[in-house]
Amino acid sequence: MVVDQLQDFGARSLVTHALMALSLVGAIAAALFLDGETGRISFVALLNFTAGLWVCQSIHALGNPDYRGIISVVRSNDS
Repeated sequence: MVVDQLQDFGARSLVTHALMALSLVGAIAAALFLDGETGRISFVALLNFTAGLWVCQSIHALGNPDYRGIISVVRSNDS
């Protein structure tokens, strides 16, 4: 079940980083392809969402002394 897979800290961290990447790409796409006020508002909203996720991930990582970063999580999942 999905909930069981998210019990692992590394899996949760990977999901959070993926959401951050998608929202940042969305912010850049909104800035490039949407015109006028809609583009600016969408860009700022998505950029703020990305920043909020970054803060959440940082606080979440502070509570786990064994966390060595997302690169170590990706490397351990490749093995």
